Amino acid sequence: MNGMKEKSGIGGENRKSEENSKGENNRKGEENHKSEEKHRTALELDNITAGYGREPVLKGISLSLRKGERMAVLGRNGSGKTTLLRVIAGLLPFSGTARICGRDVRGLKREELAKRVAMMSQFAGASLPYTVEETVRMGRYVHRPAGLFSGMLSGTDERDRKAVDACLRAAGLEEKRDRMVTELSGGQLQRVFLARALAQEPSLMLLDEPTSHMDLKYQTELVDYLKGWGEENGHAVVGVLHDISLALRLADVFCFLKDGTVLACGDASVITPQLLEETYEMDVAAWMRESAGRLEEILDGKDLPKS
Repeated sequence: MNGMKEKSGIGGENRKSEENSKGENNRKGEENHKSEEKHRTALELDNITAGYGREPVLKGISLSLRKGERMAVLGRNGSGKTTLLRVIAGLLPFSGTARICGRDVRGLKREELAKRVAMMSQFAGASLPYTVEETVRMGRYVHRPAGLFSGMLSGTDERDRKAVDACLRAAGLEEKRDRMVTELSGGQLQRVFLARALAQEPSLMLLDEPTSHMDLKYQTELVDYLKGWGEENGHAVVGVLHDISLALRLADVFCFLKDGTVLACGDASVITPQLLEETYEMDVAAWMRESAGRLEEILDGKDLPKS
């Protein structure tokens, strides 16, 4: 009997040990899963509120984006789209939590943030007389120990040269590398700023109306390049766009803003005629169908003036 009790006791201990082991493995599995998800997350915003005065522009924004995903931010003027980008870029005070690749934006020094995030703004100007190549080379400052002007004052190393050449080539600017930026058209200037942003080698690219001033050819080329850039390198893209057709071409995640709040955020399945009408306060679907139908009639020769 004593032997049986001892055996029973040992068996109980073994079962407890197995249960403890399983529990520990489950906990480790959950922790590893959370760590893996954190590793995959490029952008995480939690309850973000921000603005420029007493009245907030953004009100409790929460969203996330994984590496390799491309998000289009859509909404009317004044809905908070550009303000959202400025928060992500660390350019605007905010309440809530913003993380880039798992790192809190507030805890990152300016140069550390610039290595992770690049922003191409529709409001960028070109008042200084630099060449296209010099302007693109400025994007390499985050990789130079002496800062912004080190590449121009102390020479550029081979890695920088290759990076600048690749960015000029990607933006279709190789033949204009020696032109002064003050001589360029608006569309050409946008491509220069894209190349400069790419030169930072960021993990997250922020685009504020990146196709403004561009003709249709360069709009589609830019969007297709950014799509490939994200897919190939596992980088994330957040783009503010007014053109829904370009947004559909670029993005796999869509975030609709209205009055500083998120109406909907997700894949293409969230897009409905009702959502579009609520966002833009017009029947967008009917307008797009009418425009497409009108173009089809013209191309088919059905809408030509009678002689």
